[in-house]
Amino acid sequence: MDLDLQGRIERFTLPEILQLIASSRKSGTLGIQKDDSIVMVYFKEGEIIYAYGPRQTFHLGQLLKERGVISAKQLEEAVSAQAETENTKRLGEIMIAHRFIDRADLDQVVKQQVEELLYSLLAWENGSFKFYEDQFPTEEEITVRVSVENVILEGLRRLDEANMVKDTLPDLERVYTISATQKERPRDVSLTAREWNIMALVDGHRSLNQVCERAACSRSEALRVLAQLKLAGIITQTERKPGAGETPRLEQMIDRLAGLFENYLAAKTPAQKQPPATANRLVKREIIPAGVSEED
Repeated sequence: MDLDLQGRIERFTLPEILQLIASSRKSGTLGIQKDDSIVMVYFKEGEIIYAYGPRQTFHLGQLLKERGVISAKQLEEAVSAQAETENTKRLGEIMIAHRFIDRADLDQVVKQQVEELLYSLLAWENGSFKFYEDQFPTEEEITVRVSVENVILEGLRRLDEANMVKDTLPDLERVYTISATQKERPRDVSLTAREWNIMALVDGHRSLNQVCERAACSRSEALRVLAQLKLAGIITQTERKPGAGETPRLEQMIDRLAGLFENYLAAKTPAQKQPPATANRLVKREIIPAGVSEED
């Protein structure tokens, strides 16, 4: 089924548009225009594979130089060689031919170039968009694979969150849950330890206010993370009422287990060497996934 997607950014935010294309697993080109700036974002089966905007694109050679992949002299030489071809050859291909870089270097910096362009797009508050199904970049473009969810999360991390939170989460008494993974589309998401811990509190029973109360960070920080998770399509609103379900009972069981553990320690440890009663804090501590540091 064709995806008839066009309109104004004022009515549909760019995260919503990107999520719709990703969840529909569509292939084609999303054209976005603001004043005289035009950006084209290319999708293949719901994944971003390239993005291009003549006025916004970050200079490939400059990115390579800033990353220390090439020297200023090598960049100058490559630019001169490109000028001799009257810009008919791409700078990246010229640098590969001169053995200044290899294909892996080029792919990595192109991906960064695409991501930086997409991050800048998320700051657009007005403009128009249209999706052209089954239209792709030319074969000479170097395509990459970019996670829609990661682009939204990182882009929103860079924005002022005050208005974003208010617009995204207008009712803090609503209950949210982790959204289901779409069939045949694995979710590739990189979260900080804090984001993981706040997401773990979104259990389908707590309201957003209750999540903020339990989060091990400030209320404003918790709301910012929750808004980002919603815009990235990682959490979704339910129709449940706050407090429904087994959460209180589960916490009672955890408290009882902690009490039994303390009694066991008291029985096994001489009074003069008995450790402080920290078991309750240890048992109730938020679980952080393996390989993720507690540092943000």
